[in-house]
Amino acid sequence: MLPRSLRLRLLFAFLAPALALFGLAGAFGYTLSRGRLEAELGESLAAIAAASASQINGGRLLTIEPGDDVAQTRTWRNVLRTLTELKEATGARRLVAFDTQGRVRVDAGGGLPTGAEMPELARDRLELERVLQRGERAASQVLFEYEGQLYKTGYAPIRDDSGTIVGAIAVEASARFWDPLRQLAIGYLLFVLLTLAVLGLVAVAMANTVTRPLRRLVSAATRIGGGDLSTPVAPDPSLEVGALARELEAMRQALESRDRQLKMMLAGVAHEVRNPIGGIELFAGVLAEELGDAPADAEARGHVERIRSEIDYLKRIVEDFLAFAREQKIARARFDAKAWVHGAVELLRTDAESRSVRLEVQAVPATIEGDEGLLTSALVNLVKNAIQASPSGTGVVEVRAGPQSSRYVVEVRDQGAGIPAEQLEQLFEPFFTTREKGTGLGLPLAKKIVQAHGGEMRVRSRPGETVFELSLPLAWG
Repeated sequence: MLPRSLRLRLLFAFLAPALALFGLAGAFGYTLSRGRLEAELGESLAAIAAASASQINGGRLLTIEPGDDVAQTRTWRNVLRTLTELKEATGARRLVAFDTQGRVRVDAGGGLPTGAEMPELARDRLELERVLQRGERAASQVLFEYEGQLYKTGYAPIRDDSGTIVGAIAVEASARFWDPLRQLAIGYLLFVLLTLAVLGLVAVAMANTVTRPLRRLVSAATRIGGGDLSTPVAPDPSLEVGALARELEAMRQALESRDRQLKMMLAGVAHEVRNPIGGIELFAGVLAEELGDAPADAEARGHVERIRSEIDYLKRIVEDFLAFAREQKIARARFDAKAWVHGAVELLRTDAESRSVRLEVQAVPATIEGDEGLLTSALVNLVKNAIQASPSGTGVVEVRAGPQSSRYVVEVRDQGAGIPAEQLEQLFEPFFTTREKGTGLGLPLAKKIVQAHGGEMRVRSRPGETVFELSLPLAWG
């Protein structure tokens, strides 16, 4: 399964073929070189065997009989001394002189007694036929292992004074003969690893070159999706990514223009509506005064109070529209976060008591920087929503605040019915509301204020519990 990250995919696409190519090339090269080295080793062992055979008198060799090694006869000692000197001079592990029946006459390094059969000869029957019947020198084609090391054997015929083949010399290679092959294997492995490391660095550099502008575009798209329409999308010199950046910038400009027009429209509508609302409110007050306290006018006074109540609701909508449409000018100053939290909660103490909802506040002192008035309005909105969502008479709204890492986090928790999962994504969208007389601008405005301070706002909910989380950067220094 391919990795999901584009960088890892590029790295995988770059290294996988290289690994396969260099792996196959290395294996092929090693196999070819090993075959050549084995052939050269066989030739060398056969040459050593031929040189050793030239120093052994075939007639005297046949005079060695079983038991001579125990008695250490003169002939046996002379042949053993010759083979031992050759073994030490050539670095071979073992030199064995044997007759045409495959019986050992002298074994230097192997320890087989005179007259014993060499079991290794059965492995190299074809090579021995060439040596004993045609007088050629040869090397075994099959490697054998002894004490964890690979070995090979070279053969050469032994002749008597008349030139008749009376036996042969077997020379087994020692570990040092395999050093070039071992070094070759290590060299191939190091070459492949070094090549892969270099290719890996090149692949990482290429992947970063490709993905870095894409990450910038993703960051820009995330900003735009989060509501930041004022930061331009940086251009990119590459053809494809540059075209994508230009299109994204054009989209940002279009959204920014549309958002600006929408805010202008909202502000214009709010201003136009504010004047007639003021007039209606004025004449409703005059009408209330003219009705007086006469019992006959009680029903009319009730209608007037209803009109005045609806006017207050309309005024609140207009104020929300204006607040959402206007650019928030932040007057930054440092203030104590604990006092800010307690102050915002106390503003809603009366609302909570009217619904018999208990407010619990725990705040840890810290210093944050921003517009305390705007942040208070954002926090008041969260606490007010929690009070309205809490069951009347038994509800508890908990406000917990304190530093976490480099941020000051405020959690507002209520025990209401919870928010359906399908509505969680829409809570911070303008004009979305589930209340009969809600404007749908309170939470979007609160989030807008928090984001303008470099903060974040989240919500999580389940039946019986909803938590709004507000986090702001701590002030340092």
